[in-house]
Amino acid sequence: MSNLVTELTERAKQNPKRVAFPETTNQDILKTAEQVYVRKIGYPVLVGNQEAIEALAKEQGVSTEGFTYYDNTNEEFRAELAKEYAGKFSDISEKGIMRKSKDPVNCAMILLKLGKTDAVAAGKDYSTGDVLISAQSIVGMQEGVESVSSLGIADVPGFEGPEGQYFGIADCAITAQPDARDLAGIAIASADTVKTLLGWEPRVAMLAFSTCGSAEHESIDVIREAIQLVHERRPDIKVDGEFQLDSALIPKVAAKKVPRESDVAGKANVLIFPNLHAGNIGVKLIQIFGHANAYGPVLQGFALPVCDFSRSAPVEEMLGNVAMLVIRAGAAK
Repeated sequence: MSNLVTELTERAKQNPKRVAFPETTNQDILKTAEQVYVRKIGYPVLVGNQEAIEALAKEQGVSTEGFTYYDNTNEEFRAELAKEYAGKFSDISEKGIMRKSKDPVNCAMILLKLGKTDAVAAGKDYSTGDVLISAQSIVGMQEGVESVSSLGIADVPGFEGPEGQYFGIADCAITAQPDARDLAGIAIASADTVKTLLGWEPRVAMLAFSTCGSAEHESIDVIREAIQLVHERRPDIKVDGEFQLDSALIPKVAAKKVPRESDVAGKANVLIFPNLHAGNIGVKLIQIFGHANAYGPVLQGFALPVCDFSRSAPVEEMLGNVAMLVIRAGAAK
């Protein structure tokens, strides 16, 4: 396990939270849930029929000690859940909740919104799209954020920045062509994520092929508008740009290229890519040529903590994701 994941796991253990797992027919999910409890990261909440889950767990040699169950295959349970939801929220009808809660991932999101769990961990069997649609339609979005995004933590050997060899990168997985409002939301959510997860004071650089007007293009206008929106919505966040990558990270370059005082230039710890092309290419470049690890991605922008596992993720990687989720759930409380 990496130093970062070990550190996050230790922090999660200080304030364990209830984590809902909707994919309870998946043996790796059951193994992850077992380790969440064994390592004292959190308290697993399993969505589905207890008998069926425990039979599969026994077959796989998985202990179910510490598991809590919500049986969404039980119509009486779904009716009670729907009644409780309708008594608290008006966005989905009682009948709508009865229907939606038949699907385990929807049921997990409903439990989250009702406060019966503190976070939802899914994505091993469900596609990213399934998880996003369910969370958006039931949990809703964080204030000031209009689109979902993802943040990765880059660990680049030999890099010496304000946080040592770590920095945050977004968005590398979700929003293909963000407009100014989307980019502003990504910057806000990313700042909040690194502050919560890692305790950093966020310094967010909005990346481009231009530094402070060295080039002009309509795509750069989108970035400038996004910066202005962040200043308006969250004046507490240190955000600046537009910056080329070297201007954002290297003090000597920033001193030459940035013709004004900046809290971010040359000392950024969060990098916001202008679109998914740049983000996807960027993260792969640092992994291939810089031999970097990229932890995450952390799904961000929802009103409550939700994570989306990679379908190929091994149990140890999923445990790291759950540790991050638990820390965020603790901060949300």
